[in-house]
Amino acid sequence: MVVRERAEAVLRRLAGEHARLREDQWRAIEALVVDRRRVLCVQRTGWGKSAVYFVATALLREGGEHGPTVIVSPLLALMRNQVESAARAGIRARTINSANLDEWDEITAEIHAGAVDVLLISPERLNNPDFRDGVLPKLAATTGLLVVDEAHCVSDWGHDFRPDYRRLRTFLANLPERTPVLATTATANARVTQDVAEQLGDALVLRGTLDRESLRLGVLDLPSPAHRLAWLADHLDRLPGSGIIYTLTVAAAGETAEFLRARGWSVASYTGQAEDADRRAAEQDLLDNKIKALVATSALGMGFDKPDLGFVVHLGAPPSPIAYYQQVGRAGRAVEHAEVLLLPGVEDAAIWRYFASLAFPPEEQVRAVLAALSTERPISTQALEPVVDLRRARLELMLKVLDVDGAVRRVRGGWLATGEHWVYDEARLRRVAQARTAEQQAMREYATTPGCRMRYLRECLDDAGAGDCGRCDNCAAPLFGSEVSDAALTAAQTFLGRPGVEIAPKKLWPTGLEAVGVPLKGRIPPAEQALPGRAVGRLSDLGWGGRLRGLVGPDAVDGPVPDDVSAAVVEVLKAWAHGDDPWPRRPVGVVAVGSRTRPLLVGSLAERIAAVGRLPLLGRVVPTGPSGAGGPRGNSAQRVRALHDAFAVPGDLADALAGLGGPVLLVDDLVDSGWTMSMVARLLRRAGAPDVLPLALAVAG
Repeated sequence: MVVRERAEAVLRRLAGEHARLREDQWRAIEALVVDRRRVLCVQRTGWGKSAVYFVATALLREGGEHGPTVIVSPLLALMRNQVESAARAGIRARTINSANLDEWDEITAEIHAGAVDVLLISPERLNNPDFRDGVLPKLAATTGLLVVDEAHCVSDWGHDFRPDYRRLRTFLANLPERTPVLATTATANARVTQDVAEQLGDALVLRGTLDRESLRLGVLDLPSPAHRLAWLADHLDRLPGSGIIYTLTVAAAGETAEFLRARGWSVASYTGQAEDADRRAAEQDLLDNKIKALVATSALGMGFDKPDLGFVVHLGAPPSPIAYYQQVGRAGRAVEHAEVLLLPGVEDAAIWRYFASLAFPPEEQVRAVLAALSTERPISTQALEPVVDLRRARLELMLKVLDVDGAVRRVRGGWLATGEHWVYDEARLRRVAQARTAEQQAMREYATTPGCRMRYLRECLDDAGAGDCGRCDNCAAPLFGSEVSDAALTAAQTFLGRPGVEIAPKKLWPTGLEAVGVPLKGRIPPAEQALPGRAVGRLSDLGWGGRLRGLVGPDAVDGPVPDDVSAAVVEVLKAWAHGDDPWPRRPVGVVAVGSRTRPLLVGSLAERIAAVGRLPLLGRVVPTGPSGAGGPRGNSAQRVRALHDAFAVPGDLADALAGLGGPVLLVDDLVDSGWTMSMVARLLRRAGAPDVLPLALAVAG
């Protein structure tokens, strides 16, 4: 057939002279180019899904299709890879994303002139007001082929649901009749596949085997974070080529990279909090094999394409086997053997619980936001924060879902209510939450199964052809043992045992406080600010995190500060006094934050510090509001509103503060938002304290 011959020729330009189309690749291309159908490809990583849409694009353009292929991709990393891949096949690709705003007009002009074959956009662009209203309608009307990459994100049953992807329903509805559509993913079980196919409408579903013959899976059960770091330091040289070390938190990524560099390994860290230029440099160093490993969070989960990636190691388990399969699928795409190792930790479950807490809010919070919105005057996300007790990221996620559901609309300047009737689908949300809990249990079972690990993952993805792989540590003899050297373990224990993180002072009040009756705005006067403070560690730290969660976590029982933690506080104070960034003046007294939840812990900590430092214990700031008034709040505005007038300086403490010749140490157990320390420091400063140095056991996050 002439069309297939042309398709094979394009593939050879794309992937080399020996490349040949797989049968399902050809079926997808034929359905798109000849039949102008909608197709869902559920195929393993490395199968060649991108070849399908690049070949289809070339054939459509050769056949006279003037409109570009529009690819909706989740990450800039994938976009950069795709632009380079397209160029090899003579396909002109451009991207519109947040990193190239100054090029938008030029790219739009090129699209209208027919000079762009492929346009890559992020799902977030679909609901950017300027793009949605100014670019999207014309783009939808002229699109030659729509490609939805990582299509499992469309489904809220999927492990990585993204509300912006649901905006594709509008895009699909505005496409001209018989415009071909391709959705691709490597990580969709039967439920997600059905959900995505239904949203596409009358789709040809091509689902292949999910076996990855190059991957050798294994699990190592090591007793502590120090053992896991030591194992890496000892065994990285046995892992082939270069690879990725995944961690569950930003803090763990930073700690792991720092430790491995100290042990002589060339590694870089990659997180969503890093600057884009730093992430791009780290990606390129891994692509060029200049580093042994990239230590990354799930920010690198989708879109990074390095065919010769030799290994993937997880320090901590992702919350579902499907997410795990997706991440390990980065390895072994163009090499015969790649090593995949999971090093789970007891702290994994606590991290899963934290991320689960960011799910869609309860109905009363959603209704409060809807009631606050106007149908005529837009309100910004920032201005909504004092209205509802939600962190910024969770509030924005909720608004995106409401936008997709038609209850609100994003416009320039913020959000508008549409006035449309909206139903809170509690039953569906409960079912999704139950599915997440089941996925977490399945991930625990993956780590302990005596059976084939690849078979287990494939069965979690409803792969009907799943069978024993013959390669994993359960099918064959384990390739790696759990032994670590004394030198590496000692170094890891010393590294992780270092206490001390900075507590940054607040300098600006949250916006919108006056609207809720709190007369504070703008900059916090310097005379009312705290100085930079210190804590033993973060709750997400590999080293101190677990110990501190046992003292200040939601299930902790109040009691006196333990000796080992007290000793760590002393080390923090020593470093603070004599380190590279010492306090400006030695404190002359200690004040405790009055605590209803952990009075024994905070009180004994203040007493220990006063005794060790030979400082007077001046007293405690007393909670005055109703029980729970000072508890954690979702965002800064709500936190300040709850804390305003929630504490008082008793008369004897006020007398002690008068005429002090130096700072006071303000002692608390946990710094979450940082506003308790800031508000109490403000009280002490106004009562006469020259300066306030916050000191806590732990920092959340």
